[in-house]
Amino acid sequence: MKKLTKKMTGWVGSLAIAYLLSLIIGVFVIQPYRVDGHSMDPTLHDKQRLFVSKLSHTFSYYPDYGDIVIIDSRVERERRFIDDVLENPLIRLLTNETDDSFYIKRVIGKPGDDLEIRQGKVYRNGEALDEPYLNGAMSINESERWTVPENHIFVMGDNRNHSDDSRAIGFIPLDHVLGKKVL
Repeated sequence: MKKLTKKMTGWVGSLAIAYLLSLIIGVFVIQPYRVDGHSMDPTLHDKQRLFVSKLSHTFSYYPDYGDIVIIDSRVERERRFIDDVLENPLIRLLTNETDDSFYIKRVIGKPGDDLEIRQGKVYRNGEALDEPYLNGAMSINESERWTVPENHIFVMGDNRNHSDDSRAIGFIPLDHVLGKKVL
């Protein structure tokens, strides 16, 4: 009986260490996500799975123009470390919780950038963006203008006519950029 107890304790300990390591990796290094919706068509498709590098979030550095990022769209609330832990898929698996506040978008503007939409085209600092990844032209007639504030970014979906992005939710605080698509 002692032998069986010792063996079971060893297994439980190994599983606990594996769970803890995968939780740490998911919070700080890399995490899987699933695309929910069509706002990134044709680049990413509904229900597609991808991996996101969490290093930009962990070390608080800006993604590059054109990077595809995961954002927390609840820009009006402050993020805390506990949010990163509770939003990990391993924790969500235990709680059976889902959340539709995480969006996958493309970085269009960084702090200090002047962005403008004119006749369905995006301009950054007066230069029209070359965006071959778009799912057709934007059907917008009026002009819109933004200046990206410090510690924020501006994001848009590739399917511009069907995307809730910075045009609707506002600028994304740097700590709300949860990671960058890698695979």
